Amino acid sequence: MTTVDLPLLPLGRGVDLGSERGVECPGDLPSPSDPDLVARARAAKEALGSRVFVLGHHYQRDEVIQFADVTGDSFKLAREAAARPDAEFIVFCGVHFMAESADILTSDEQRVVLPDLAAGCSMADMARLRQVEDAWAAMEEAGIASDVVPVTYMNSSADIKAFCGRHGGAVCTSSNAETALEWAYQQGSKVLFLPDQHLGRNTAVLKMGLSLEDCVVWDPHRPGGGLTTEQLRDAKMILWKGHCSVHGRFSEETIPELRASIPGVQVIVHPECKHEVVLAADLVGSTEFIISTIGAAPSGSAWAVGTELNLVKRLAAEHPDKRIVFLDKTVCYCSTMNRIDLPHLVWALESLVDGVVVNQIEVDEETEKWAKVALDRMLALPGKTHRD
Repeated sequence: MTTVDLPLLPLGRGVDLGSERGVECPGDLPSPSDPDLVARARAAKEALGSRVFVLGHHYQRDEVIQFADVTGDSFKLAREAAARPDAEFIVFCGVHFMAESADILTSDEQRVVLPDLAAGCSMADMARLRQVEDAWAAMEEAGIASDVVPVTYMNSSADIKAFCGRHGGAVCTSSNAETALEWAYQQGSKVLFLPDQHLGRNTAVLKMGLSLEDCVVWDPHRPGGGLTTEQLRDAKMILWKGHCSVHGRFSEETIPELRASIPGVQVIVHPECKHEVVLAADLVGSTEFIISTIGAAPSGSAWAVGTELNLVKRLAAEHPDKRIVFLDKTVCYCSTMNRIDLPHLVWALESLVDGVVVNQIEVDEETEKWAKVALDRMLALPGKTHRD
């Protein structure tokens, strides 16, 4: 991950940060090396017509987003794909677990393409199936497995979703994590929350009324998860030691400086941020929540946003009447999300035009079956806020 240390960054017009005037964000990504790529992408997409449906996650580069038929968070995009049964090809501009979810929810006749197979997710990779199975075996040995309901964040691999489906658990998003946990505690007295410890902790403590002492962290790289049998038996929430490499970078230490420098600034962050950051923020919510909140805010309002930089820059461009600041002194894009660039998208689309399906994402039948069980349990939960 490449980072650059900078002052707190206004992403539209200048914002006065004490004695130092804000400057334009220098974290812009380079333009495509081939100026003809835009025309080639447009031509390939037009040639494919309704046979292709391009999905673009909010964190994608602008050069890719411009070709998306739908933009959104990962679960919204997977559902949008499922709602297009006539589209032969689903080109998912996101990361691997998102393409897996699209494959699970679409028909067998549809083929899901990920333009770059290296576009993974560091958080999802922090929970491997063998590690989770070892943790479950330890819980069985401690005599608590029958009381534990596994709940996995949407940002997880298909086999982790399937694990939860097989063991009576469910999937959640950042919007419905509270509802999912309420359901889980009706099924058992403990929850194993995968793979993001911060979303699990923030939801348990700030939404469910649990204490920090009720939560323990299972470290898959330590014997017994680094926990004693007594700690497992006493815990109500067993958090997997995983995190988002982008949201985990935000620090609560920057917030007082922002409040002192920008009168009336409101701090809005994603619940994947650390607990201390969420406590110091004014508002916390999913990607869609952040977008809609800033969109509905009055002209002249000031916002410090704690989420991925591509999205924050896009919000600043879309709302020039508002002051929008990135909540970090370090420019840091999601390195894996940014692997989907215009050259890869053009290659994928032109290959489809030539009748060659590249980088198809396929989930095996057994994994798909149980992952869909976990997803269906989430979809059966009350409310309609199934968003990341």
